[in-house]
Amino acid sequence: MKSYWTNIPLLVAMFLVLALIAPAQQKVPPFDIVITNGHIIDGTGSPWYSGDVGIRGGKIAAIGNLASAPRKRTIDATGKVVAPGFIDMLGQSELTILVDPRLPSKIYQGITTEITGEGGSIAPLNDAIIQADRSEYEHYRITPDWRTFRQYFARLEKQGMGINLASYVGATQVRRMVLGDNNVQPTPEQLEQMKALVHDAMKDGAIGVSTSLEYAPAPYAKTDELIALAAEGGKFGGIYSTHMRNESDSVLEAIDEAVRIGREAHVPVEIWHIKVAGKNNWGRMPQLVAKINAARDAGADVTADTYAYTAWFNDLSAFIPQWAHDGGTVKMVERLKDPAARERIRKDMLTPSKDWDNEWQEIPDPSAIMIGVVENSKMLPLEGKRLSEIAALWNKDPMDALFDFLIEDPNTGVAVFGMSQSDVSLALQQPWVSIDNDSPGTSPEGILGQEHPHPRAYGTFPRILRKYVREDKALTLEDAIRKMTALPAQRVRLADRGVLKQGMWADVVIFDPATLRDLATFENPNQFSEGMEYVLVNGVPVIDQGKMTGALPGKVLRGPGYMPYTLLRTVNRPM
Repeated sequence: MKSYWTNIPLLVAMFLVLALIAPAQQKVPPFDIVITNGHIIDGTGSPWYSGDVGIRGGKIAAIGNLASAPRKRTIDATGKVVAPGFIDMLGQSELTILVDPRLPSKIYQGITTEITGEGGSIAPLNDAIIQADRSEYEHYRITPDWRTFRQYFARLEKQGMGINLASYVGATQVRRMVLGDNNVQPTPEQLEQMKALVHDAMKDGAIGVSTSLEYAPAPYAKTDELIALAAEGGKFGGIYSTHMRNESDSVLEAIDEAVRIGREAHVPVEIWHIKVAGKNNWGRMPQLVAKINAARDAGADVTADTYAYTAWFNDLSAFIPQWAHDGGTVKMVERLKDPAARERIRKDMLTPSKDWDNEWQEIPDPSAIMIGVVENSKMLPLEGKRLSEIAALWNKDPMDALFDFLIEDPNTGVAVFGMSQSDVSLALQQPWVSIDNDSPGTSPEGILGQEHPHPRAYGTFPRILRKYVREDKALTLEDAIRKMTALPAQRVRLADRGVLKQGMWADVVIFDPATLRDLATFENPNQFSEGMEYVLVNGVPVIDQGKMTGALPGKVLRGPGYMPYTLLRTVNRPM
């Protein structure tokens, strides 16, 4: 029989282990928030499941049965959907976030992350660009005190922000830095300067290179220039996103160009706000879908996004032929005032062409153009009016009214009704199409409240859940949420967002899918969407019981090439 004393070392060891474990267990802090009783739709497209979501330190710490877990706050989500926060694949909030950092129009939609920088990005910046764009800065009462992305991001972090934000570096922006607004081609030395600007932007945290090839001076860039810039971004893990060169008569050729850029630059491609524009092209979306599916089948990593309205929103000056923009806005206005140049502009707009995106040929009639955002205060009473109404009011031909409006306010934004619903619905249903808002964050209050934006600024994401899921049944709820969360996160390589999973950042929305709805209309756009009961950004409620909290917990999301300043100093230190 073994002696009792021979077991003493084992008992002592067990006692010591228990003594070490017990304090460790006691030190686990309570959850900041536990969301209970919800239907969890995790973003992957999988069916909903039941469970509790525990949040601690801004991240999802646990999912499961947390009934007995200590917590500081409980949110009861009975009868509600619990989903990842929505990712806006193309915002435009880089300036308006400096006006109202809460971005109320975004958070009431459930948007917790925005990707921005459409061709003309917030940086890099020089004095010539600031002077050329002075009216926009003055409109928003912003002093551009940054020159690089690093400096801009530092300003955002200092002031705080209601959502997370990431940005591309725009190919248009680096072109303007080196070549200005002129219709010229870069020398080899100038192209190297442009590539160096992309290189620096990627180290500052840009997520890739973007183009907006409809708007001058962007159309002056040849494809080889764009390949060189996209490839430079690709060296740092960046992708290429594009408002294509043409979205109407030559849209298939524009897709070919985008795919070529991705192939030769060795980068993935995102086609922003995919559409077939113009009355003569209605019904062509199946051709676009087939073209992109064929490219994907051949190995091209190409995807797209949509805001799913039948009207787009852009500059009124986009109706003017590209040659008339040579030299910038001031030169364009001079040409509109010159009788001979004006007549040439008129002739070009009246002549169908595949050489440029001629929006005048795309609209059914002048009533399809609605004045939205103006900078000249004299023109404020005309916001919300159609071009046909303004032409009648001024007793002018509609095209002359357009020209004269641009002379008074060359940076006017307009809604243009030029798409068919069947095309829009088909695009939305594609498994490789995610969601973009394509509008700056805004508010019914203050400077922003004076504008008349596209209703998508306030309503895109709830409208898709109301119209295309609940009413039209064109999408399932799970698939729609995938398009708003996991799909965009994977495309822009946000590995720690877009899915409800332990360890991910706690960007979370809670809503009743039966009552969530958009209220914004083209006639009365400045209305928040209804039904988002809770919106959490990095674990902090920015919408709490349906009301805005004013919290600013957002983060700057930097790309894979980001190099912190201390490391950058080390790398760049002379040997």
